[in-house]
Amino acid sequence: MAALAGTVVVLLGIRYAGAGEPGVLDTRIQAGVEGVGPPWRSLALAMDFLGEPVGAATLVGVMVAGCLLLRRPRGAVFLVAGVGLAVGAATVLKHLVGRTIHDGHLSYPSGHTAFLTALALTVAMLATHRRGREGLPGPGLGRTAGAVIVLTAALVAGAAMGWAQVALGAHYPTDVLGGWCTALAVIPATAWLVDRTADRLADRRADQPADVGRLEGR
Repeated sequence: MAALAGTVVVLLGIRYAGAGEPGVLDTRIQAGVEGVGPPWRSLALAMDFLGEPVGAATLVGVMVAGCLLLRRPRGAVFLVAGVGLAVGAATVLKHLVGRTIHDGHLSYPSGHTAFLTALALTVAMLATHRRGREGLPGPGLGRTAGAVIVLTAALVAGAAMGWAQVALGAHYPTDVLGGWCTALAVIPATAWLVDRTADRLADRRADQPADVGRLEGR
C-alpha cells in the first residue's frame, strides 16, 4: 500500500510540477464542488479548522492523552511521529513540486488532507492492533477485517478533508489526492520503524538484568 501510494505521489508531482492552474480532472471536479453555500460552507470551514495548527494540535493532544491513559506509550509515539512525518513530507513536497494556486501559494500536496488522513490511519491501526501481541486479553481482529477498517477510516477522513479543501478553493482535487497518498505512504513505514525501534529497546532492557547477574557471579 505504501509503495503504491508513494508512486502516485511521485507521478502526480512530476505531472504538475511548476504548474499554476488546474488540470482537466481538477476542472471537472471543481465545477461541482467549489463555491458551496451555507450550511455546507460552514461545515467545510469546520473541517478546515481541524487541519489548522490549533485544531490539529488539539486533536493530536487528545489522542495522545488517550494512549497514555490506556498505558500505550508506543501508540502515543506512533501518533506523534506518524502525523508529524506525514505533514513534514507534504511540506517538503510542496517546495519540491512548486505547484501553486491563488497568487503563488504552494498547493501540492494538500497538507490538511495529509494530516487528517494520517491521524485517522494511526488511530485505526492502533484500534485494530492484535492485542495478543502485547499480552492483552482478547483475540483481536483478523488481518483482512483490520485492513478494511484501516483503509475505510483513511478514505472517510481523506474524502471529508479533501472535499472541504476543494469546496473552499484552497486546493485542486489532485492536490487532495496527493495529500491522501502521502499519508498512505508515510504511516505504514512509520509504524514499522516505531515497532522495530521499540522492540530493540525492550530487548536491550530485558538483557540487562542477565548481564548484571553474570558479572556479579564472576
